[in-house]
This record gives sequence, structure tokens and C-alpha cells, in this order.
Amino acid sequence: MACRITEFVIDCADPRLLADFWCEVLGYVEIDQEDGYVEIGPPGTGSGGPQPTLVFGPGTEPKREKLRLHLDVSPTDRDQDAELQRLLDAGARKVDIGQTGAETWHVLADPEGNEFCLLRRRVEAVKST
Repeated sequence: MACRITEFVIDCADPRLLADFWCEVLGYVEIDQEDGYVEIGPPGTGSGGPQPTLVFGPGTEPKREKLRLHLDVSPTDRDQDAELQRLLDAGARKVDIGQTGAETWHVLADPEGNEFCLLRRRVEAVKST
């Protein structure tokens, strides 16, 4: 037997803002909301499905340094340039962490400054069950 990652919990100042942003980015839907926490995941699967859900919870501690963990996302239905524009339009912003310009990915931040990368490689969307 082994474990499986079922959810990522992200502390933030505004759980609703980040849940809405990441629903737009990932095509997720709200699964649950309780005690200030908002859980989102793939449509039609709910908690415990094949992909981890994201849980945004209220936190007051501001980010002070580089996170030890970040998310990478890959486009599913368009090229990287079109997906970059879609993410920027949704509220992401470009972040300079010392890139050289030769990278095949873009470093972005969500509305609260959490860094994530948009990769070039296009992947197939996971089908809902």
C-alpha cells in the first residue's frame, strides 16, 4: 500500500479570491466551504478523486521568503503563449526570480503572490468520471 496526495492546503488572506482565481486557471469548481475554508477540485469528482483538490484557508502570516513548494501548470487546449495571456487576464502576474530568458517556462504569481510556473509542454486534460 502507498499514500496518495488528495489535497493541497494553502493558507491565504482571502480564500474566496484565491479559490475563484484557481478555479479559473484549472477549470475546477467549488467542492466545499466550511469555517472560512474553500475547497476546489475537478468537476464531477469531489474530494478523493484522481487529482488533488486545493483547500484555501484563512491565514494571517504574510509570505516572507521563497516558498519551498510551488505548483507547475501546463496548457491543455492552447499553446503556451495563449495560455499565458489567459492567466494574466485572470489575475496572474509575471514574477522575476532571476530568470535568464532562456527558460521554457514562465514564473507567475497568483493574486496573493504565491508563485507558480506555466510550462511549455501541452498535456491532455484529465477526463471527469
